[in-house]
Amino acid sequence: MCGIAGVVSPDPEIQRRVVEMVAAIEHRGPDDMGIDYLDGIALGHRRLSIIDIDGGHQPMYNPDRSVGIVFNGEIYNFPELRSKLEAKGRRFVTRSDTEVILHLYEEYGVDCVCHLDGMFAFGLWDARRRRLLLARDHMGQKPLFFMQSNEAFTFGSEVKALLASGFVSPEIDLEALYHYISLRFIPDQLTLFEGVQKLPAAHRLVLQDGSARIERYWSFSFGNKLAGSEAEILDELDATLQDTVRAHRLSDVPVGTFLSGGIDSSLMTAILARQADSPVPTFSVGVRDKGFNELPFARMVADQYGTDHHEQIADADLVHRLPQMIWHLDEPADPFGVGVFMVSELAARHVKVVLSGDGGDELFAGYDRYSGVQMAEGLRFVPAVIRRSVIRRLIDFMPESFAYKGLSQKLRWLNEMSLMSREDRYAESMSFLRFTEESKAGLFSASAKRRLGEIDSKSKILDHFNSANAEDLVERMLYTDLMTRMPDHLLPIVDRMAMAHGLEVRPPLMEHRMVEFAARIPSSLKLKGRTLKYLLRQLARRYMSEELVDRKKQGFGFPLAYWMQNELSGLLRGVAENSAFVEAGLFERTYVRSMIEDHIAGRRDHNYRIWILLNLEIWHRLFIEGTPREDVTDWIQRGAA
Repeated sequence: MCGIAGVVSPDPEIQRRVVEMVAAIEHRGPDDMGIDYLDGIALGHRRLSIIDIDGGHQPMYNPDRSVGIVFNGEIYNFPELRSKLEAKGRRFVTRSDTEVILHLYEEYGVDCVCHLDGMFAFGLWDARRRRLLLARDHMGQKPLFFMQSNEAFTFGSEVKALLASGFVSPEIDLEALYHYISLRFIPDQLTLFEGVQKLPAAHRLVLQDGSARIERYWSFSFGNKLAGSEAEILDELDATLQDTVRAHRLSDVPVGTFLSGGIDSSLMTAILARQADSPVPTFSVGVRDKGFNELPFARMVADQYGTDHHEQIADADLVHRLPQMIWHLDEPADPFGVGVFMVSELAARHVKVVLSGDGGDELFAGYDRYSGVQMAEGLRFVPAVIRRSVIRRLIDFMPESFAYKGLSQKLRWLNEMSLMSREDRYAESMSFLRFTEESKAGLFSASAKRRLGEIDSKSKILDHFNSANAEDLVERMLYTDLMTRMPDHLLPIVDRMAMAHGLEVRPPLMEHRMVEFAARIPSSLKLKGRTLKYLLRQLARRYMSEELVDRKKQGFGFPLAYWMQNELSGLLRGVAENSAFVEAGLFERTYVRSMIEDHIAGRRDHNYRIWILLNLEIWHRLFIEGTPREDVTDWIQRGAA
């Protein structure tokens, strides 16, 4: 696990910008650094040493130095690939997975990426062809960004590396902002920075003769269903997951797990503990509020498997750490990211590698909205005019609980979803708690809306929802999440929040062969009636107590809605009156002020929307204005005092 950077230019002076780029991502690889200047390119690398600790220095080259690479990630099938390459006469001088990619390229060219199982992002320079190959893994576990200017083509593991090159000035990409506040992720090749692009998951970029082409090298579908009884499919799932976890143990250093107390992370912990020869280090973060705290359930798993367990409590003062988190993310933080940041900080004190349960909900239908979208269809027997008028008013009269998934919030969601078609229903469900197209019409200023023109965030969902790669309603929802939220939101957050502390996170459920296998499981075994994640729950019964398996899904979170009404109210009012986005002519002050005051007064729970606005303000100060992190932290502390 590392950080990579590169500058393609024939000018040696321009190539030297790679020094600042590598320095900006030092946190990704505290163990080693390497920079080489070649004819046409400079390659830079920061290393977190996990495999072949002594021999894996980068940049790495083939014997005649005609091909060089900087690589970030882990290739889980590299022992098998190495054996096959040796049988072809290839000779290796290290034990690293990086060297395997070099030999694969010499055998298969740009198709080398099709042979890899793992998480990866790399830049490979072919000196003979003067060709650059960039590649990102199948599900987007490892990030990769690039930019083409008049002076050079640059790439790096994080946006801040490209900003450090000096080839671009940080400016807001308005289209990315528009989509982000609805979807909670930035779609396609967009970033929040104009001129900076991300390489999408499962894509490679080939730069040659000054021209870049981007192409997808892998996809999956929900066809070719598994045959057999439920018991037989369950056995096959068990065996597949055990094999996947075993492959993810590949390491020359100890491997632990994140343990939230939910089914997914508990299952990863249980399988790893059964395979390991010594107690598995496990790490959990919780809060004092019982409605959000999952630590007791995490302890149950830790006790059952005798893990070396560590835990930590988070309080409202975590908001003071947002500048640090946002700086590492290069974009606004997410409540989910706060938890990953804190548990990564805890884990990094003890290990360099952990397994996580990320992806279980997206593969096996674990979110309420999967069943909720189907339930909304059942409400359509009530005349639409009654749902639009009477039911809406009744729900508005209900007091807001400000609790996680409060009753009024769920009823409002269900009623509004019932008023839409199947396609629009799922697209709207992604933004309902944040900024819908209707609410953005009030938030954005008239001048910003003119600049945006005809634009709709729903299309970023519907393009995947309506894909031929998925069949029934459940599969369409799962496919959409796996193609959008996983590579553009959840996995990037896990990567950057963990790498902020020099920690590698491996999610076995997101290995692409595991994704292909899960897609073949009939959807009736994923969402069975109203039972979410049915088949994975059945598997979990083989590894843990019924109490853990059957408890209501809670989700890892914080009581942000309460904190915003109390400890954070002063800070939020300051945001309303001194918003950088208002001053820039992008947002309407009256809309922002009204939303915040409604929440503080308890009239409406807007915590998801307010969280986005608060984080955007911090992001703007850090990246657009260039305010030092310490000064932004001081601003937060003064406002939250």
